[in-house]
Amino acid sequence: MASQPNTIRAEPVVAPTRLPPGPNPTPRMPHKPAPAGEIRCVDWREMQDMGAVLAWDALAMWASEPNPFFESWYLLPALRGLAPDGRVRILRFEMGGDLAGIMPIVRQSRYYTRPIPHWASWAHPNGFLGAPLVARGLERSFWRALLGWADAQGGLGLFLHLAELPLSGALADALRDVLNDQGRNAALVGRRQHVMLQSDLSPEAYFEATVSGKKRKEYRRQANRLGELGALEFVRHEDEDDLSAWCEDFLKLEAAGWKGEAGSALACLPATTALWREALHGAAARGRLERLSMRLDGRPIAMLATFITKPGAFMFKTAYDESLSAYSPGVLLQRENLAMLDMPGLGWIDSCADETHPMITHLWRERRPVGRVSIEIGGAVRRGLFGVMARRELGGAGFGI
Repeated sequence: MASQPNTIRAEPVVAPTRLPPGPNPTPRMPHKPAPAGEIRCVDWREMQDMGAVLAWDALAMWASEPNPFFESWYLLPALRGLAPDGRVRILRFEMGGDLAGIMPIVRQSRYYTRPIPHWASWAHPNGFLGAPLVARGLERSFWRALLGWADAQGGLGLFLHLAELPLSGALADALRDVLNDQGRNAALVGRRQHVMLQSDLSPEAYFEATVSGKKRKEYRRQANRLGELGALEFVRHEDEDDLSAWCEDFLKLEAAGWKGEAGSALACLPATTALWREALHGAAARGRLERLSMRLDGRPIAMLATFITKPGAFMFKTAYDESLSAYSPGVLLQRENLAMLDMPGLGWIDSCADETHPMITHLWRERRPVGRVSIEIGGAVRRGLFGVMARRELGGAGFGI
């Protein structure tokens, strides 16, 4: 990595045209010349000092699209536990020396099952969104600088791959503009819908509009039956009170269920256990965490951690006592969670689950498109090879995102 260029400057360009917008495009003003910025590729361990973290946290507050999984309090613990060797780097987008964008990047030797080297935004099983953190209003400058940096890397990276990228909103619109400006091909190689909660309705009105009367009656019956087993209560926290104990209760509850048996529970690996503890403490310290628990005689039987990144939020992890599954404790917890519709300044919640989820898809009816996008980089040879590979992957379908 040390032998590769670390800094690429993006020059201002006025975009005359753009590709067709994605779903639910963000209304935009006519294009203005985008200011120049630069990308620096650094070892992620350089981002751990106090000054870097403070700048990073400030960027997150002004980001065009919120993404808790790329904020300092989540990404740094993830890198410490899952990529300690420094193979993953951080791309710092800077404007006049100030931090204006963040994206983790890694050079991969394989593209899924095939030996195709490429550059990719770093992803892991507990990172549910790949939107880079970019200062509001600088989206086009960021993409131009990023693509310029990728072009300048050696030929060992055939293309740039962006995972779990939102396909609507300011970032997606800006990427389409820049691709169109530069005549650069991109391929949408995967697409799915995140289940969302977004409504002006009250929690009760939303529940009635979404869930059939028959189902609502069944959930009331289950809640009543569960209440017959002991004292039932819901407890909500937006602070750090008893957070360490809460974290441990969640780890035990999740590990006792099917995820523990499958080896995918957070407690199954030291790295994900540490990530869970560090991320929740980091989020709570910054006012970015809400915890909701359902307790039976004081014992947690369903738990939910949500990251608050206004104007949005992300439902991170949930678990319930599977020995009580006949009473649907997970659904009852989500019924209570609809109270977030009344949270001031909160416009939407991303469930971090797609439309195949067996429970949340029946309770929340809004959707957010996300996708895996591959983009050509470099000179004519690399772009030609990318075109051949992408056409095979797309089965002859045209380019575009």
